[in-house]
Amino acid sequence: MIADSMVGLVKNSSVIREMFEEGNRLAKIYGAENVYDFSLGNPNVPAPEEVNKAIKEIVDTEDSVLLHGYMSNSGYEDVRNAIARSLNKRFDTHFNESNIVMTVGAAGGLNTIFKTILNPSDEVITFAPFFGEYRNYVSNYNGKLVVVSPDVTSFRPKFDEFEAKINKKTRAVIINNPNNPTGVVYSEDTIKKIADIMEKKQKELGTEIFLISDEPYRELVYDGVSVPYLTKYYDNTIVGYSYSKSLSLPGERIGYLVIPDEISDAEDMKVAASVATRILGFVNAPSLQQKVVAKCLDAKVNVEAYDKNRKALYEGLTKLGFECVKPEGAFYLWMKSPVENDTEFCNAAKKHNILMVPGSSFGGPGYVRLAYCVSYETIVNSLPHFAELAKEMGL
Repeated sequence: MIADSMVGLVKNSSVIREMFEEGNRLAKIYGAENVYDFSLGNPNVPAPEEVNKAIKEIVDTEDSVLLHGYMSNSGYEDVRNAIARSLNKRFDTHFNESNIVMTVGAAGGLNTIFKTILNPSDEVITFAPFFGEYRNYVSNYNGKLVVVSPDVTSFRPKFDEFEAKINKKTRAVIINNPNNPTGVVYSEDTIKKIADIMEKKQKELGTEIFLISDEPYRELVYDGVSVPYLTKYYDNTIVGYSYSKSLSLPGERIGYLVIPDEISDAEDMKVAASVATRILGFVNAPSLQQKVVAKCLDAKVNVEAYDKNRKALYEGLTKLGFECVKPEGAFYLWMKSPVENDTEFCNAAKKHNILMVPGSSFGGPGYVRLAYCVSYETIVNSLPHFAELAKEMGL
């Protein structure tokens, strides 16, 4: 029999993955071209050519035994140094290889840092709507996720509620910028306000509260929007990054943590994160992919393709009467459900071969998320079916 702790997780397995599997089922019946699957954030834009070139070059030129062997749990020193130099150039920071821990994607990085900082019953605050796996990652270490309710006018933080929810048990605050699922980007003013509140509460409570910046979508922004680099605003900041979206490498599971020297107990924190990487079973991030990303630090995916999709979907749906948040970043559209029950709305959409994820999965009931990292043709061809759905919903 499986562990008691897993029973509920199995029963309530990811709705996103469930929708993805439903898409595969419908594709076998109606043909993939007749199914409009907006469920999974799986990039459809190919990885930059530099990635394939780097893989071939590394495999052909590097010592095979060394390339595929172990290294420091934190990752190759030359790779971490290259990443630190790149960050310093882009954001005017002062990192070196000791500040970087290579991770098995952003998910592996978040689990590593939660293992490093959380004691049982510690609280982690996040802002709704949020990436649903945060709750599971925190509970892995017997912590508790505390959610600040959404401001449905802007989907930016409710500062009063945020401040009120910080207490002696608060160990960390996690933000996702650009945000999954809304596509909203927190501005510099918003980040400064969050940092000011956290500084005030640290002093008031006499505790350390860490700000965790989860930013796999950092490079996916539109209309000249800028994403602040959080270590510049608050000393106790840890950054989790992934190349899954920025280089279209979700299956390769490669990313890193940034642990600045300014953070409390920085040296112990760096060592603890490296140990956590090992004892969680990751051991180290994938060796080949570490070398690959180090050669591709200036490479970019075709963000223009996502922008084209963004405009086509947003404009198409709003013309049909759907109420949507215009995304500033990432590749998700956050749409208000025309009926109170967002799951009911998603089930109605399935009858038209449209797959969306209920907002309840992200702590945002009454909304749905559409991942527009699909082909442009999928978006264009889906709009007549959305029109039928809109008519059914009385729009």
